[in-house]
Amino acid sequence: MPLPDRNIAWPPRHLKPALDAMTTWDTWYGGDPDRLTSLYGGGATGPQAKPVQYSDGFAGRISRWWWGRPPAEGEQRTKLHVPLAGDICGGSADLLFSEAPQFRAEDDATQARLDTIVDDGMHASLQTAAEVASALGGVYLRPVYDTTLRDRPWIDAVHADRAVPEFRWGVLSAVTFWRTVAADSGIVWRHLERHEPGVIYHGLYQGTPDKLGRVVPLQDHPATENLALRVDADGATATGYDRLDVAYIQNQPSRKWRGIPALADLGRSDLDGVESMLDTLDEIYSSWMRDIRLAKGRLVVPNSMLQSAGAGRGGSFNPDREMYAGLDMLTRGDGQQLTIVQFAIRVQEHEASAYHWVDTIIRSTGYSPQTFGRGGDIAVTATEVQAKERRSLTTTGKKVLRWRPGLGDVLEPLLVLDREVFGSKVIPQRPFVEFGDSIVEDQLTIANTVDVFARAGAMSTQVMVETIHPDWDDARVTAEVDRILDETGKRVPDPMQMGALA
Repeated sequence: MPLPDRNIAWPPRHLKPALDAMTTWDTWYGGDPDRLTSLYGGGATGPQAKPVQYSDGFAGRISRWWWGRPPAEGEQRTKLHVPLAGDICGGSADLLFSEAPQFRAEDDATQARLDTIVDDGMHASLQTAAEVASALGGVYLRPVYDTTLRDRPWIDAVHADRAVPEFRWGVLSAVTFWRTVAADSGIVWRHLERHEPGVIYHGLYQGTPDKLGRVVPLQDHPATENLALRVDADGATATGYDRLDVAYIQNQPSRKWRGIPALADLGRSDLDGVESMLDTLDEIYSSWMRDIRLAKGRLVVPNSMLQSAGAGRGGSFNPDREMYAGLDMLTRGDGQQLTIVQFAIRVQEHEASAYHWVDTIIRSTGYSPQTFGRGGDIAVTATEVQAKERRSLTTTGKKVLRWRPGLGDVLEPLLVLDREVFGSKVIPQRPFVEFGDSIVEDQLTIANTVDVFARAGAMSTQVMVETIHPDWDDARVTAEVDRILDETGKRVPDPMQMGALA
């Protein structure tokens, strides 16, 4: 079906629950205190702070969170934010793409071209896409090209809150991406890009912040005028690929919308369900900083020691001044002495509470606290690391199950695009995707293991070489085995050749 041809609500209303949740996750992921205050309604002050503060229901409940409480009248906002949510999303991406995945094609020419296309830039793009997927619940991957920028196509990531997907039997069947290309005086220009099997539709719309508006020619805006030469009268362009050229990679199975067919396949964020815990952690750290502020030495000063501001204007006292001179002598009992006020800083109590919530949040998101530096920097073996980080490795393994087919789905149309646009001689095919191991044994441990098996007679020379050098191909392994046998004199002569010599 083509793009909308009438003025409809945008984004579509059926996406509102998902987009609202993504806005919340994105705010915690971004870590901006101003956005958190705006999200939970904690910016106003005074007795008329905000009616939602005192309402019932979901809005009233979240506004009574720590970030939803307005500061007391006359006080400045002193809330502190701990960017743990961003650390979790970044850690998830690091576990997935700490090493570049390997792509294997059956055809040699295709493999050579694939190695050229899949460079360090693509690895970085996938790492960034995985971090965004961790925050928003998923990410879209699409092949793109620009002959003025590169001599090959590449993969572009589209965030989940900028797409209208359509799923069938749990598989993405079509998707419409949108971006705001301009907004001024209440007029919003949007570019919509709809992907269907074998075709892409482009449309430019002039509307309002909540309405799509009317269709206008692509050449009416500089951001889309180059597309006008590529599309037909219906705004369509063929992809040369008979299936959908976009892959959606779900972060984890959805919990919020499992009963809503249109949203059930969107997936969930790693931050889903821990928002209130993150709010509590910020409250603990803010309380800790409040203790530090209150612990600054204060003096209760008699009026006679205040610096007069003039008749009827009262007086002032500088609490940061260290020395005073010219004061009259004070005598005990006349009520004119200085009173020192200094509170204790509850370091241990705050630290224990903060670490408890940090560990609880990390475990609730499916990871091990050790992954994020909890437990010290003591050197341990890879086996011990795997035992301590088992939860993190299990979660990463589940995500690999979704990323592996997703990458295969987008790499095949990428090769088609390379052939159609850049004239390469590749045979488009779905490559095999292999992810690296996040935990790598050190060489000494591997060598000791191989030595034990070799002395027990349970490992051949070829298997030893393959174990120590898992990244070598068969030819290199065979050559190394031959050298070892020749140097050690363990090569067994061919009986047939011995008989011929006799």
